[in-house]
Amino acid sequence: MAKLISFDIDGTLEVGDPPGVIPMTEVRRAKGLGHLVGSCSDRTVGTQQRMWADHGISADFTVLKHNLGLLKQQFSADEYYHVGDTDTDRYYALQAGFLFVAPEDVLPI
Repeated sequence: MAKLISFDIDGTLEVGDPPGVIPMTEVRRAKGLGHLVGSCSDRTVGTQQRMWADHGISADFTVLKHNLGLLKQQFSADEYYHVGDTDTDRYYALQAGFLFVAPEDVLPI
């Protein structure tokens, strides 16, 4: 089953500012399982792309938070998830028709 998993960065991923609880190894694991993986953040797209490159991960997408809904037009998946730590993350995830997951609720993928 194809999944698209969007990650907020700050407060969500271990490399965020502040650091989150999700290690980059889990992101790599999700990618290795064939899931579409990327970020949806308040950080600029260029900054997001550099973050992924700095960690040796080829992200499938990088978008600004308010553009999360565009991913459904660009990628076909059976399930769409956004993992984030704020009410703003929850708002945009639900507006885009994504399932919202808090970082502390992420089980190994």
